Amino acid sequence: MLAEIITIGDELLIGQVIDTNSAFIGKELNKIGVTVYQITSIQDNKEQILSALKDASKRVDIVLITGGLGPTKDDITKHTLCEYFNDTLVQNNQVLAHVEELFKKFSDKPILEVNKQQAKVLSKATVLHNLKGTAPGMWIKDNDTVFVSMPGVPFEMRYLITEEVVPRVIKEYKRPHIIHKTFITYGVGESALAEQIEAWEDQLPVFIKLAYLPSLGSVRLRLSGTGKNKDILEQAIKDESQKLIALIGDIVYGEEGEDVLEVATAKLLTEKGKTLATAESFTGGKISEIFTSIPGASAYFKGSVVCYATEVKINVLGVSEALIKEYSVVSEQVAIAMATNVQKALKTDFAIATTGNAGPTKGDSNAEVGTVYIGIATPTKIFAIKEQLGGQRERVVNKAINKALELLYKEILGC
Repeated sequence: MLAEIITIGDELLIGQVIDTNSAFIGKELNKIGVTVYQITSIQDNKEQILSALKDASKRVDIVLITGGLGPTKDDITKHTLCEYFNDTLVQNNQVLAHVEELFKKFSDKPILEVNKQQAKVLSKATVLHNLKGTAPGMWIKDNDTVFVSMPGVPFEMRYLITEEVVPRVIKEYKRPHIIHKTFITYGVGESALAEQIEAWEDQLPVFIKLAYLPSLGSVRLRLSGTGKNKDILEQAIKDESQKLIALIGDIVYGEEGEDVLEVATAKLLTEKGKTLATAESFTGGKISEIFTSIPGASAYFKGSVVCYATEVKINVLGVSEALIKEYSVVSEQVAIAMATNVQKALKTDFAIATTGNAGPTKGDSNAEVGTVYIGIATPTKIFAIKEQLGGQRERVVNKAINKALELLYKEILGC
């Protein structure tokens, strides 16, 4: 079963509002075996809406429309739907009563006529009650295609999808089963990973597909299976997952839907009763921000020294000036000294230190732009690694943070 999502609104096209609605709808439909064929974003323009509806009806079984149902003149979706379906608007008394009740409950101003217009719906539509707002959803069947119109306000749309649309789709349509399983890997690039698992990927059953989803420092591998028999599908996904883990288990830290790496690290620290400190130079406190944004961080995170300037490394963190002169501020030796000193100063079990040249200029070191050192202190050892992370500043910082988290997680896991 195929679906198309049409989002209506000038604000989406000019970047004023990010389209989170399509992502939510796509996930919810996928859970029940409905495949999103296409997502289309268009202006609040009658001709564009009419054209999008016509094109979508040729491609898919269900068309989900969000936006343009407000009470103001720029919200034209209902009137355009009337033209498309050769229909008229009629007042729905149940919706009107709901709108009036909302105004009594949440507003000290009298309800306006324009607000009452929200109770106007297409005569051919099945009304989807919007408990969260004034604009109802509408379910309209036209030949072999169903059109669902919903408000663009995200929390109203989510309510209608989960409480009205999905249950109705389940009731009225037979759908295949779709199962996803996503593994999150760290430390190996997409190309190298693909080469490592090529033979396994080539022998996947025809009803299971593999997708590579790379991001800074990690690659997600998503197995997707589609079929009529859920038990067979689940067993096949399980079997292939076990084969994959046998090949790359050392770089898989978890599955999607589980905790992200920093949360998994935080839980591990808490479970083991261990503590952490950071000494950050070019990362500017971003690693400490990541951890302190996690509820309960006070149980394991002791603090951070953001020693961006060389003199702060010397005067506050206590890194030897002679060491910096001999090896440079961007060096393995300085990263180790930073990790050592912050671990001692804050009396923690683990510490992370970052020093590097994120660019665009070389700063206090002659190291090439993109050169970074990450120091890790544990209860039993202290070490640093060198990474060359390219020339784009933001990418250098974010990739270094991901690498630091990866290194820390492995050390905590093994302690």
